[in-house]
Amino acid sequence: MKIEGRNSVYEAIKAGNTIDRLLVEKNLKDAGAQRIIDEAKSRGIKIFFRDAEAMARESKGRHQGFIAEVTDFEYCEVSDILAYAAEKGEPPFVVLLDGVEDPHNLGSVIRVAECCGVHGIVIPRHRAVSVNETVVKVSAGAAAYMRVAKVANLNDAIDELKKAGVWVYCAESDGQDLYTTDTTGAAAFVIGGEDTGVKRLTKQKCDACVRIPMFGQVNSLNASVAAGVVLYEHVRQSTKK
Repeated sequence: MKIEGRNSVYEAIKAGNTIDRLLVEKNLKDAGAQRIIDEAKSRGIKIFFRDAEAMARESKGRHQGFIAEVTDFEYCEVSDILAYAAEKGEPPFVVLLDGVEDPHNLGSVIRVAECCGVHGIVIPRHRAVSVNETVVKVSAGAAAYMRVAKVANLNDAIDELKKAGVWVYCAESDGQDLYTTDTTGAAAFVIGGEDTGVKRLTKQKCDACVRIPMFGQVNSLNASVAAGVVLYEHVRQSTKK
């Protein structure tokens, strides 16, 4: 898998991801470029300098002078997410994505989740996007720090979280008002896919449903925007308490 762009490459290096080789455009003189090169050298990463034309041939997007070839994204288990929360001494804070197929949405969710202090994200193995090069790029480096569990059945993951004392909320239009619902404590939020929303059986598995108030003519939000609103409301409530 290739990671492109300065932020994504730098965060991957800093997080200790396995990088097979780092391609760097020749003659980059700015301090930001030197910081990435120095960090790579300090970790013993093989660096290959290429001219602009060669970098363009290697690139699938906007490389900003840096392309890292890394091992494929390493997924974890739901139990690893719970263990990480326990290690930090914090109530579990988890996101479950039900059928998100757009890599830009997944990358954006990972970015906002990392900023919010989410301990991990759960995605289904089938009919959903995996963590690929586009996801990593859109996450602006956050994917290097986020635990992502890929599961065969999202409903089984919900059961596992509930057994661990996590209250599971479904973000849907017919739920309780998000801003009048106390979501503090151990919490997981299920965000639906771009077209289908949260599936009926998955919704029934949840402990409660919350809705984001809408005041315009359009009655739904992009999945990553919805995730941002819901997660930051949980952060606001938890910080306030």
